[in-house]
Amino acid sequence: MRAELEIFRALADPTRLRIVALLRAMELSVGELAQVLGQSQPRVSRHVKILVDAGLAERRKEGSWVFLGLGDPARVRPLLSAIDGWSEEGEDHWMRADIARLEAVRADRQAAAQAYFAAHADEWDAIRSLHVAESEVEAAMTRALSKDEIGRLVDIGTGTGRMLELFAGRAESAIGIDRSPEMLRLARAKLAEADLDTVEIRQGDMYALALPGGGADTVILHQVLHYAQQPAAAIAEAARLLDADGRLLIVDFAAHEREDLRSEAAHARLGFSDAQIARWFADAGIDGGLFEELGGGELTVKLWLGRRKAGRRLKVVAA
Repeated sequence: MRAELEIFRALADPTRLRIVALLRAMELSVGELAQVLGQSQPRVSRHVKILVDAGLAERRKEGSWVFLGLGDPARVRPLLSAIDGWSEEGEDHWMRADIARLEAVRADRQAAAQAYFAAHADEWDAIRSLHVAESEVEAAMTRALSKDEIGRLVDIGTGTGRMLELFAGRAESAIGIDRSPEMLRLARAKLAEADLDTVEIRQGDMYALALPGGGADTVILHQVLHYAQQPAAAIAEAARLLDADGRLLIVDFAAHEREDLRSEAAHARLGFSDAQIARWFADAGIDGGLFEELGGGELTVKLWLGRRKAGRRLKVVAA
């Protein structure tokens, strides 16, 4: 009974109902909520705390920013269904105003993302010029994941969110994780533009992901592993997320000699051999190996695909 009272008390305020409606559309920071609601940040923070305490919203910290999303679906979905059933025909003036201001937030995010991309485009373009076109890589990834359903997708090191754009439409659910707040803001802007606001974006460390074991059916590491100081540990953590028979897809460079990428592009590893990936797969309880090789440039791109088997025990691995 106590939980029910907290929930209904939390919703017994027009501003908090507006916040819930806004979080249905997209994750927002407290500052963005204040911008949309036309209220001060301290006042909005008090409303947010009540919703969080009732389990109707949750906070996620990204650097100096805190983003808010809806709480546990098991608790929130029945309430949303009830609210929809009780709603009268048409939107009230508050809802129309909120939607208009929410579009302004999306526009601000897009402008900031474009500025960040423009400032770093030369670095990415230089690396892309060394290997086959991204369209070929994405086509190969689609082939690799075409056999089974995507299911619950986790994209580790999501960057600009491109893998989510590519595969979220086939997924039961999709979460993108990246360490960089700037990259996450870029991803949010791109996903909003692609009408994928409901995809979850989170800040996280690829060695210690705040996600439950066995909660994913497909995990992707796309052009991420060469930044890892401990690639074996990153693979083991990705494998931990997989449910029995879940798939891990790694896309990265074959071993190469471009030493300049260490100093100029922060690459910790100069690609990987099939033997390295196979060993790390085996240590992480993954069966699989090389799926496809894409040459045609100074750097060769490889796709390694593995599958987690039920009953496989994970070993402690070294980098």
